[in-house]
Amino acid sequence: MDVSGGSGQPRSDSPDPTEHRPGPTDAGRDPADPGATTPTDQAEPTTEKPEATEKPERPEATEKPETTKPRETPKTPNSEETPQTAVTPGTAQAPEPVPVPRLDAPREGDRPGPAQSGMAKGQPPQRPKEPGGGLLMGRPFGVPVYVAPSWFLVAALITWVFGGQLDRVLPELGAARYLVSLFFAIAFYASVLVHELAHTVAAIRFKLPVRRIQLQFFGGVSEIEKEAETPGREFVLAFVGPLLSLVLSGLFYLAMQPVEPGTVPGVLLAGLMVSNLIVAAFNLLPGLPLDGGRMLRAVVWKITGRPMSGTIAAAWVGRALAVSVLIGLPLLNHWGAFGGNTADSSGMDAVTDALLAAILAAIIWTGAGNSLRMARLREHLPELRARTLTRRAVPVETDTPLSEALRRANAAGARALVVVDADGTPLSLVREAAIVGVPEHRRPWVAVSGLAQDLTDGMRVSAELAGEDLLDVLRATPATEYLVVEETGEIYGVLSAADVERAFVRAMARPS
Repeated sequence: MDVSGGSGQPRSDSPDPTEHRPGPTDAGRDPADPGATTPTDQAEPTTEKPEATEKPERPEATEKPETTKPRETPKTPNSEETPQTAVTPGTAQAPEPVPVPRLDAPREGDRPGPAQSGMAKGQPPQRPKEPGGGLLMGRPFGVPVYVAPSWFLVAALITWVFGGQLDRVLPELGAARYLVSLFFAIAFYASVLVHELAHTVAAIRFKLPVRRIQLQFFGGVSEIEKEAETPGREFVLAFVGPLLSLVLSGLFYLAMQPVEPGTVPGVLLAGLMVSNLIVAAFNLLPGLPLDGGRMLRAVVWKITGRPMSGTIAAAWVGRALAVSVLIGLPLLNHWGAFGGNTADSSGMDAVTDALLAAILAAIIWTGAGNSLRMARLREHLPELRARTLTRRAVPVETDTPLSEALRRANAAGARALVVVDADGTPLSLVREAAIVGVPEHRRPWVAVSGLAQDLTDGMRVSAELAGEDLLDVLRATPATEYLVVEETGEIYGVLSAADVERAFVRAMARPS
């Protein structure tokens, strides 16, 4: 299922990003004044030559820059990227919120995860090398499988409940029935793991990155980081999980045939057959975040040609399903629809049924809402373009005093400094935070090279990048500033992670 969530609302005092235009800033502005310029009132960088004119279409590196004193980047609240996930209820599970203004969607081997750190001043949040999420059990197909601490609570609950049922069916077992019940709990969650591995194998087949599989309170979740490219693939990706659960149910049924019904193996096989059938049936319900909801989304997407329309339809069906579960499950159980004896039911049973229904309804409702937020995120991602968010920059040599560099930047209307060698090859970027830390009276005596961060390959960003491709590049090499270059290798300007963050928040605030 697709899961998303998270929000960020940092203060933003600049308009929506636009293609940057050449034009100097006010000469009277103090280059160290944080309010001197906003992320979008910059001009495109131009190459300063004798009697050269500025080109509005493509900024080039201009002469020795002066930058304005950077403002402190507002921190964004923590938000998690819920990569798109496949949840096995039975298993339903509370979806993780998604990564929003954090430039990430966590992937294995990267930095936190859908749960993760918030954005540090102007820097893409870092994720841990391992997504975490409990006890690591193994890496089938290279994907880490975690057991969350909540699983142990459920295992204890299943052991207790199933043990009580065994006492009525096989009273001769005595206290040993709880060992049999514990084995059933482990075997049931092994079936859930097979369900999730089906989603994982299909995702790998479609070249979609899978961050992790996690077994938790109400089942399992496969965290798939990217959306399927076609409705057909989306349908297959969702359907393989319930299909495997149906296959397992059939296999347990066949295994029951040669076994005597009143024995421990017979009871265990019958329980696993029924539980896998319930898992498959529940997941096929047509509402997000369940697998059936993703299948409905794929069908609507195919008919309308718009993935967002499919998400909206499946999410609202999911919300209707949540209300139905909240009201209908206790009533059906009270009327004996699940084989119980209504005459023996107590007030405590009614409370338990209502609590279970409320938990399932909350999980489904929340997952449907998160799916809508994630779809909205993906719809607005193309608005993030490196070319429109880039700050104008001017080149300065390593021994240039900071005060002189700032003067040149202010005169050129630039907001960033690129340190170059004698041949004009970029070596490093002067960090905004470092400029703020230098008192004005010391700036004539401080060389820009002492405030610069050396350029790495990951800090060179193509001006043509946009959307998820841009965010992927920034996530791969966390930094506060990036050098933006044309395809020819010419300097286009400097991209600040703080500007990307603000543009992201503004895009998410606009309605779909």
